[in-house]
Amino acid sequence: MIMLRLLIGICAGAFIGAIFWAIGADDRGLLTVVQEMLRQPWSVVALIDLYLGFLIAAVVIVLFERNLLVALFWALPTFFLGNFWLAAWLIVRLPEIIRRFR
Repeated sequence: MIMLRLLIGICAGAFIGAIFWAIGADDRGLLTVVQEMLRQPWSVVALIDLYLGFLIAAVVIVLFERNLLVALFWALPTFFLGNFWLAAWLIVRLPEIIRRFR
């Protein structure tokens, strides 16, 4: 389990690295890129898919967490911080998830 948590952490770190790489590699700015993406039908489909995944993950988090405030702490930032935040939740909660499945 420690190895899985470590792997998830490495992947989350790589994702953060990719974000910083993109910031440095593209001087157009995020708003301009998003506006360009919204002009492309498949980019819109990809964004819908992404946010549907965030919504499903947030529902799982809310159902899993026993305290509503803790659930909101983990679920709401998912829509702004994305899979990095979900990976953080998974690293923290993985032992409990495995315990409940058993």
